[in-house]
Amino acid sequence: MTAAGSRVVLVTGASTGIGHAAVAHLVRAGFRVWATVRQAADAERLRAEHPGKVRTLHMDLLDDDSVRAVGEEVCAAGALHSVVNNAGAALPGPLELLPVEVLRRQLDINLVGQLAVTQAVMPALWQAREAGDEPRIVMLGSIGGRIAGPVLGPYHAAKFGLVGLTDTLRAELAPFGIRVVLVEPGVIATPIWQRGLSSGDQLTAGLPTGLGRYGRQAESARASATRNARHGAAPELVARAITAAVTDRRPRPRVLVGRDAKVTAALVRMLPARLLYRVTAARR
Repeated sequence: MTAAGSRVVLVTGASTGIGHAAVAHLVRAGFRVWATVRQAADAERLRAEHPGKVRTLHMDLLDDDSVRAVGEEVCAAGALHSVVNNAGAALPGPLELLPVEVLRRQLDINLVGQLAVTQAVMPALWQAREAGDEPRIVMLGSIGGRIAGPVLGPYHAAKFGLVGLTDTLRAELAPFGIRVVLVEPGVIATPIWQRGLSSGDQLTAGLPTGLGRYGRQAESARASATRNARHGAAPELVARAITAAVTDRRPRPRVLVGRDAKVTAALVRMLPARLLYRVTAARR
């Protein structure tokens, strides 16, 4: 493998939270980093934090042209060691009342977008492979891709779908030496929780009769999101796992991050389906 200092990694959603922490860890590990953001101020801040080490790109996963432009610029620059598909969102709402366009938006951001970015930079990953490197594709999943509860149906649907997408991509690329890793964090203290609360408020405001019978479930989800934003694990915990996925000679295919994620995954494996349903079912 080539030296870390000569290798390049693309990190999407690098303005805050896990993506921001991942950029810092990868720079410290000796990589040069492409970092995608949506706001000019975030781009300026990242370049100031890592002078000469980070190049920023504007990208919105809902804008096909911006994804295509990122792919073209990255590929034109040469070989790419890894892509870290981190960008995402959480759009809550009870499924009975959820406008279908909200579900489409969630899937476009957290599932379709991950493949779109990967496809856009595949030529650069192949170039790295042909040069003798061992490229990596890292997908940011969630423990929410193993177990689902009320009100976060769109998010769970996208994360469960990401498991299947990642497993298929891993199987297809394994013969060619391109490794695919799914990182599955538990509760992490990032701005996604506050943004999710804002999205939930917008949904509720747009419903003629409000949340109706789902009001109590929504309040429970809101309280949980508030706790998570304050007391979740630090994003650096996930950033370390991402860096390991990029640097380890033989990275694990799926990486659980956080004690809560590991405990939950164990329960999912051990509990009978009926009991698991009783654990996750909402109470009125």
